[in-house]
Amino acid sequence: MSDSPLLEIRDLWVTYWQRSGLTLRRRPFHAVKGATLSIAPGETLGLVGESGSGKSSIANAVLGLVPAASGSIRFGDAELSAMKTRYPAAARRQIQAVFQDPFSSLNPSMTVGDIVAEPLRVHTGMSREERRARAAELLKLVSLSEEHLGRHPHQFSGGQRQRVAIAAALALQPRLIVLDEPASALDVSTQNQIINLLYERRDALGIAYLLIAHDLALVHHISDRIAVMYLGHIVEQGPAGRVYSAPAHPYTRALLEAVPLLDPARQRARRAARKAAPAVEAPRDAVSGCPYSNRCPSVMARCRSAMPAAFPVEGGGTASCFLAEDRGRARPAGEPASLAS
Repeated sequence: MSDSPLLEIRDLWVTYWQRSGLTLRRRPFHAVKGATLSIAPGETLGLVGESGSGKSSIANAVLGLVPAASGSIRFGDAELSAMKTRYPAAARRQIQAVFQDPFSSLNPSMTVGDIVAEPLRVHTGMSREERRARAAELLKLVSLSEEHLGRHPHQFSGGQRQRVAIAAALALQPRLIVLDEPASALDVSTQNQIINLLYERRDALGIAYLLIAHDLALVHHISDRIAVMYLGHIVEQGPAGRVYSAPAHPYTRALLEAVPLLDPARQRARRAARKAAPAVEAPRDAVSGCPYSNRCPSVMARCRSAMPAAFPVEGGGTASCFLAEDRGRARPAGEPASLAS
């Protein structure tokens, strides 16, 4: 895996304008606030967080579907955020997407063969026969057969439709695929099949993934690194194993605690602890301080008045939390993070 990033996002802001109040005055709504991320060639970055955290806004900005209010989105040598119109053909070929709902993302009036071959029709000079042959090859890559080419999306299950969407995304041999909740609309057994398929295709073809999801446990299985979003901020990022087994930010721990436990006694104890904790509504735009301070069980006075920086974390990565800063200070001077207790 190359050290130089394929995709580099720096201080990205995505802003939408809403009308509110009696005067219907337009007000800015900041969906992404200063996000910084990178993905190396062939790497999978999992981006997790609750609904409304800003994950899909980052995905849409990378795809050029929404503009960046400020900041930088760089893909290879191309500065995408500076483009006022849609991306050039070369970038559109190399960045593809698979969306959440396989029931609405496929054109119901087209056959599966035409859906998979559509990127080839738009971006290549292939003949109709060549496109059909390539579509058959792509269907085989996702465990479907040539006999499916003439069928329409309504004749397939949800998992099969998502396989068709993945085949279409692979058609142009992209370097990056944005996966926006690719399995969340499917049942659990089908989810596992789709995730395993994506894992196999990544290893076989060397594609990089930006995987958007809310399930940290699922993301852990396929990602090399994980970034955690809360209210538009990246609050933690690092190697997938470290983030999953030793989360440094209280919000990341809360996401892990939302995953059901197999032990009924531990699950009951967790539910009791949640009921005992006071319910606090999180403001979308905090006035100052840490965005998680109103919900954090470990909140300190400085959390409400100052925004924490991204502090280095033992085991790799960073966490935007003063607790991470305090743990770093407790380490003896000159001792590397990997040796700290």
